[in-house]
Amino acid sequence: MMIYILDACSLIALLKREIGADVVQDILDQASRGEVIIYMSLVNLLEVGYNFTREKTHTEMAGIWEAINKLPIIFIDTIGDAVFQEALRLKTRYRVSVGDVFGLATAIALGGSFVTSDHHDLDRIDSAEPGLLFWFR
Repeated sequence: MMIYILDACSLIALLKREIGADVVQDILDQASRGEVIIYMSLVNLLEVGYNFTREKTHTEMAGIWEAINKLPIIFIDTIGDAVFQEALRLKTRYRVSVGDVFGLATAIALGGSFVTSDHHDLDRIDSAEPGLLFWFR
């Protein structure tokens, strides 16, 4: 079964109805039908929350969290040693954001694809470690 790990930008694109939201929605629909499994690290979810809290009221944020909690996403709230060590390797080698390295390390640990649109930061990883990234735009 295909496994996807969502980057913050994928969930932000969905919630803000940005370009590529339809691709993310398709993955969520597949998960609802039991065809794929979707995970997201709480580190990446923190980035989503930070993005929205800068522009939304407390009441609006409550609605956003409610919508997120209804999605067929398994949120990973622990960081095991294997994920930590992989995140450290990625951070040292590629010098990308902490959120990205934990999402990528989770994808590696679970044998999944990291769903992102962060070409600027992650293109060099895509060429060095093919098959790890799923570009939604």
